[in-house]
Parts: sequence; C-alpha cells; structure tokens
Amino acid sequence: MTRANRPPITFRVGPLPILAIAIATLYFAREILIPLAFALTLTLILSPAVSWLHKIHVSRAPAVLIVVLLFVGLGAGLAWIIGNQLIEVADELPNYRENIHGKLDAMRTPAKGALGRAAASVQELGKELSSPDAAPAAGASLPVRTAKRGVPTQLSGPLPVEVVDRPRNGIEYARDLIKPFVAPLGITGIVLIFTVFMLAKKEDLRNRLLRLVGLGQLNVMTNALDDATSRVSRYLLMQFAVNAAFGLLFGLGLYLIGVPYAVLWGTVAGLLRLVPYLGTLVALALPLLLSLAVFNTWTPPLLVLGFGVGLELITGNFVEPSLYGAHTGVSSLAILVAAVFWTVLWGYAGLILSTPLTVCLLVLGRHVPQLSFLHILLGDEPVLEPQAQLYQRLLAMDQTEARSVVDEFLKAHSLIELYDSVLIPALTMAEQDRHRGEIDATREEFLFLSLNEMIAEFSGLGEFQHGEERPPNGRILCVPAQDQADEIAAAMLAQLLEQQGDVALSFLVGTNFNDAIALVEPGPQDVICISALPPYAFTPARKMCKQLRARFPKISVTVGIWGFIGDQDKAKASFERTQPEQLFTSLLQVIEYIRPPARETTEAMLVETQA
Repeated sequence: MTRANRPPITFRVGPLPILAIAIATLYFAREILIPLAFALTLTLILSPAVSWLHKIHVSRAPAVLIVVLLFVGLGAGLAWIIGNQLIEVADELPNYRENIHGKLDAMRTPAKGALGRAAASVQELGKELSSPDAAPAAGASLPVRTAKRGVPTQLSGPLPVEVVDRPRNGIEYARDLIKPFVAPLGITGIVLIFTVFMLAKKEDLRNRLLRLVGLGQLNVMTNALDDATSRVSRYLLMQFAVNAAFGLLFGLGLYLIGVPYAVLWGTVAGLLRLVPYLGTLVALALPLLLSLAVFNTWTPPLLVLGFGVGLELITGNFVEPSLYGAHTGVSSLAILVAAVFWTVLWGYAGLILSTPLTVCLLVLGRHVPQLSFLHILLGDEPVLEPQAQLYQRLLAMDQTEARSVVDEFLKAHSLIELYDSVLIPALTMAEQDRHRGEIDATREEFLFLSLNEMIAEFSGLGEFQHGEERPPNGRILCVPAQDQADEIAAAMLAQLLEQQGDVALSFLVGTNFNDAIALVEPGPQDVICISALPPYAFTPARKMCKQLRARFPKISVTVGIWGFIGDQDKAKASFERTQPEQLFTSLLQVIEYIRPPARETTEAMLVETQA
C-alpha cells in the first residue's frame, strides 16, 4: 500500500479530556465569559419588551434603546432610593446608642454564679499563658545613651516604633475614593454594551449560530434554542415571582413586628435573593441589627430572626425546588450542586448565574446525543422506566420500595396496563439475566415470590360486576410453556379473565401436567392459552402446542408470547403444522379475543380499576 493510498490517521478524544478542556476554558476565560453570560441573561429578560415595541411598529434600534434606558433608569432609581434610605438608617443609629450598649452588656458573660466564676478562671488562665516566659529581674533595665552626654540611662522596655504614612494629595484621595466603584461600573458597562448589541442583532446572531453548526443540524439547533429560551425565561419569571413574594411577606412581617423602614428591608430582601444563600443572610442581618438597636427588649429581634429564618426555610426547601425544578427540568439536587460548581468556577457571579447556565447544559444534553449524560445527571425526569425500577428493587430484595413503584404506577394506570407494561417486562428482564447466569438462586426465588404476592393482592381489584346476564363461554385454560416466569404470566392472565367474568384456570409448573389437565376434562368450547416469555419462548411454546394439539385436536389452542415486538404472522408461521389459532403479544389482546362483544365492558373495567 502506497503512502497516498493509506487511510488518514484519526484520533478519538474521550469525554473526560473534552470536559477538562471545557472547564479550563470556562475558568481562564471568565473575565470575558462572565459579562457575556450576564448580557445573555439580561437579553432574555428584555427581549419580550423589545419584541412588543417592534410589533407596534417601533423600529428595532429605537426599541432597544428605549427598553435598555428604561431598565437602567429603573435600576439606578431603585439604587438611589435604597441608598438614601440606608443613609437615613445610619444617621438614626446614634439615637439608639443606649439600647446598643445595653444589648452588648447583656450578651457578655455574667460576673456572678458558677458560670461567671468559670469564665473568670478561663480569663486568668489565658493571661498567664499569654505572659512572657521569663521577665527581667527587679531593677534590671535596658542600657541606652542619651542624646546629650552619650551615657547609658535606664528604660523599662523597648522603644515604641510607629509607621506614619505621608499625607495624600487630592488626586490620590479621589483615586482611593472611586477605586472600589471602578471595577463594578466597568463590568456593568460591558454587560450593557453586550446587551444592546445582542438585542439589536438578535436574528443575525441566531442565524450565524445556526450556520456555524451546519445546515444539516437546523432542526436540532432550532429545537435546542427554543427549548433553552423557554426554560430560562420560565426560570427567570419564577425567580422574579418568588423573590417578589418573599420580599413582600418579609416586609409585611417586619411591619407587623414594628421594625422601622419595613418596606426598605422587604425590597432589599427581594433584590438580595438574586444571590443565593449569601444574599438571604445579608437581607436578614440588616433588619435584625436594626431591631437590636431600636427595641429595649429581646422579643422583637427574636421575632425578626425566627420569622426570617422560617420564611427562608419554607421558600428554599419547598417553594423553590418545586417551582424551579418543574419549570426548568433541573432536579433540586442538581440546582444545589450547580450552585457550588459555578461559585467555585466564577465566584459570586457564578452563584447568580448557576441555574440559567445549568439549564443551558441540560438542553444541550437533551438535544445533542454526545452530551446525553448531562441530561441524565441534571434532569428531573425519571431515567429508569417503571419496569426497570421494579426489577432493580426486586434484585436488591427491597420489597417495600418495589411495591411503592407498583402503587405509584397504579395511580394513573389500570391493572392490565400494570401487567402488560411493568410486571411482564420485569419478568422478561429476569429471564434474560437467568439464562445468562447473572442472577443467583436466592434473588430469583425472592423475585418470583414477591411477584406472586403482588398478583394475589390484586385479585380483588376491578372485579366484574354481574349486573346483567352474559352469554356463557367456555373455560380458558392458562398453561405455562416451561418455567416459573411463564407460570406467573399465566396467573396474571387468569386473574384478569376472572375479573372480566370468565372462568379461567392457571396451571403450575412442576406438577404432572398430563394428570392436571386430564382432571379438568377440556371440552370443545374451552380455549387453551399457552403462556411463554422471551428470550427463549418459541421453542417451549412450539413443543407445548404440538403436545396439546395431539391430545386435544378439537380444542382451540392459542399462544401468548408476551412482549414480543416482531412480526406476529411470521412468528405464528414458525409453528408450522401445529400453528395456534391466535398468537398474542399482550394480555389485553387475549381478553379482547375471548369476548369481542365485551369490549365496552373491558374499557369500563379499566376505568373502574383506575378509580
């Protein structure tokens, strides 16, 4: 093979290196990415207002300027009002100096009693430990020379030294005064500039992004953009509603307690809750300190503390997880972990942006197959189907939680759906593991025993009401093809048929089948249904069908290959000369076949079972 004909060398990069590169990029490029993320979030907030102005025939550029200027003016005005209110509070604090000193004295350790003596002992011990190991002898001193005669004189200790800064001029004083505000104002300006350009060039940026990912991915990217926009917008709306309600309730509670400037503290609390966790602490600390200064007793400060902590616990542990998780698709635990992750990566800015950024990652995981692990880790949707949950809990020999999975499914589904969609698929999983030798005898016995107990408990659900006479039918004989899993499926079918009003009998594995079936003496109107579960269902089903055909040639023989998803006609033809009259893949098909005129009654039974 010549060098020209050699295939190109390709390198595959695993997900972990890609993830490490992405995290490193987010960290080292945070000076650019943080303002960009804030601008993108602000764009999502202001975009509906710009679109509304555009619909009433205001051109794009003036609409963007109007909305941004109104937002900046509203923010600046709110900041000015809050600042002035805080200055007034600071001016009034000296009037409460006596109350402050009284609270400080009360918080000190009492000087009397056992507690006071213990505190005094600890203080004395601390003084002894902090004293120098060896003190100079009496009369000893340090020799120094005087400035006039140069002879030694005696001093009691070392000379004190004090570093004095040189006086600052006006320029340096102004620089030090405005320095703390330069960086925040600069970042705010960058965010506003980014926001203006994103709002003005929204369609152009969207089209460039779509062209960047390729024309073949238009459907995926369109769905991803719409999904991300709707989820983030809903989250921001929910956050605004929750924070506004929190600030309103907090301010109302402070007003009823009697704390001055209750409206101010409620507004500050609503705004500071944009900073998760830390913002709430600051919002609670400010009115708490004011209440300590204003009131003579401890009751109002304790009421402020209890009310604020209780309101935050209810909001943070019940309201926010349910609302944010339901409207963003992110699980409550993922929201908490994301807050820690983005805070470590981007500081307080990451803490504020953690949920919108996590929603974007969730959307990528939903629509990009290579990133599906993000959707699994961050999403609040169940990642295991009920049948997988049931089988996993039975493997863990946890009957209580396995039953809770079944009970939860029955809240919205019928008993037939439970058998067809949950129990039989779980049995199929068990059969696959059993044939591969991956399930031990103890777990297998526990699984079959638990399922038999569940079926026995469901025998009273949705019983057929014999309100009117129904034409008599023959008996249905439910025969397992080979093993215990087939027997359990046959028992499910017999139970459902009995609840419909038919006479059904199910046979057991391990007994003498010929003697057992001879005892019931099958007649021409009876129907035999062979029950078999994949993956090895056809061979024992064919063998059983051949045996029954030979012994009862005039009786209708059917076969149920439960959960089979292939071509039913081809599957039926595989039985060759001993073909059954019907081949079913679900229990519901058998019920509808046994009594075709009873279809409405079957549907009524399903509704009754759900109720």
